[in-house]
Amino acid sequence: MNENMLLAIMQDSFMTLVLIAGPILLTALVIGLIVSILQATTQIQEQTLTFVPKLIAILLIFVVMGPYFISVLTGYFNRMVDYILIIT
Repeated sequence: MNENMLLAIMQDSFMTLVLIAGPILLTALVIGLIVSILQATTQIQEQTLTFVPKLIAILLIFVVMGPYFISVLTGYFNRMVDYILIIT
């Protein structure tokens, strides 16, 4: 294994991480911002008001984007197996 292959593996790992975690984190961020604006305008400071909508939105993201996540992870697994076969 040389340095270029190691850098390619690390780049592939980080890109897979961004592709999987990005939509989830972006959804939580947007829902949190919307709920925070609602709380600021109505002056309701209830902690569960931020937690429950985020949880529901994240679960919906998993349901809607589940096949995409599986395909990204399957591609990543196949590439890692190819790297292992190249090394040995």
